[in-house]
Amino acid sequence: MTFFVQRILPMAAAALLALSTASIAFADEIYATNGAAINGYDAVAYFTDHKPVKGSQEFSTSYKGATFYFASAAHRDAFAKNPEHYAPQYGGYCAFGTAEGHKAPTQPQAFTVVNDKLYLNYNDEVAKTWRSDIGGYIKKANANWDAVRAQPAP
Repeated sequence: MTFFVQRILPMAAAALLALSTASIAFADEIYATNGAAINGYDAVAYFTDHKPVKGSQEFSTSYKGATFYFASAAHRDAFAKNPEHYAPQYGGYCAFGTAEGHKAPTQPQAFTVVNDKLYLNYNDEVAKTWRSDIGGYIKKANANWDAVRAQPAP
């Protein structure tokens, strides 16, 4: 019993703690409001229509624990085949906020598609700042994302 208590029990406890911490850290990886990612807007439409288009519950799919809505079955199916291409960067949290080191909510109309990737921002004013140095902010946001991802949702 002594060997178990001294050696096995602490390792088992550490393993359980690591597993529970990992699930907590990524619980809010995708920004969602009222259960919908991108406030219910169609992620694929940003690439095909070049504007935000409201999605429908009729055409939905789940990705990383969040529900994404789409304007059509074709958009839903395209997303399901390649969600990492269409899903907004930084889990749909504000790209500028991520560059600054924190999670912030976003508005669907405050977006930019750069190098075939979707970036969302807090609002139009923040998007304007973001666009003043997109490359620099992407570099900072990419460097910060692992730490920011672990933060609780705003």
